[in-house]
Amino acid sequence: MSRNTAFPSVLRTPEADWPTALIDTGSANLDRRLGGGLTRGALHEVYADDNDFFDAAAGFALMLACRGHGDKPIVWVREDRSENGHGRLYAPGISALGADPAAIILVTGPDALAVMRAGADIVGCGAVGAVVIEPWGDAPILDLTSSRRLALTAARSGVLTLVLRAGAVPTPSAATTRWSVAAAPSTVLPANAPGRPALNISLLRHRGGIAGFEARVEWDCDQRRFSDTSLSGGVPAAAPDRMFADIGRCAA
Repeated sequence: MSRNTAFPSVLRTPEADWPTALIDTGSANLDRRLGGGLTRGALHEVYADDNDFFDAAAGFALMLACRGHGDKPIVWVREDRSENGHGRLYAPGISALGADPAAIILVTGPDALAVMRAGADIVGCGAVGAVVIEPWGDAPILDLTSSRRLALTAARSGVLTLVLRAGAVPTPSAATTRWSVAAAPSTVLPANAPGRPALNISLLRHRGGIAGFEARVEWDCDQRRFSDTSLSGGVPAAAPDRMFADIGRCAA
């Protein structure tokens, strides 16, 4: 995983001419209820159900990015306060979820304005597969107007665009979907082995008129896909909370 505060030259290629496409999640239940999957060239919001579930929400965002980035980089744009408050992205934890840390480019900014500007520029680049934009807290700058610009840019470039929110109340936006995410117990595996990462997810809003719903899904780290599970879990999941590490752990 590399850390950059400037965009490398490989990201300055012309926009890819991607058609609007759906990303199948691997979960038959999710794909059916979403009408085939998640729109690739669109803006999607992922909210932590509460601050205790930030890691679960971040894991969900990364999982969606894994499904939709193809062979192109994933760019994660964070505020410095996120680095300090939630911890740095942790390469071993990312690998444990089946993602390649080398495919993730980390960009940090001093405030929400810098993060939104950088994120919007990167979303417009067709050489990128997916972008995760992580402003800190409420981030009033992320309003209906700015989200509409992001959505239009994503539609033009075909880049999967995910806005990760924690400590924020949902406000009007142009996002195609809005999700709330919490950790969940996983299904029992043989010999009481730790289960797959499991999440309770809620579709709060869909611009296409699809009714909201709740679902429990597990993440297959080997196949990098979601699978369906019942709403009655068994053992604690191998939760995605190791995606982040404090400065001491990173230095170890």
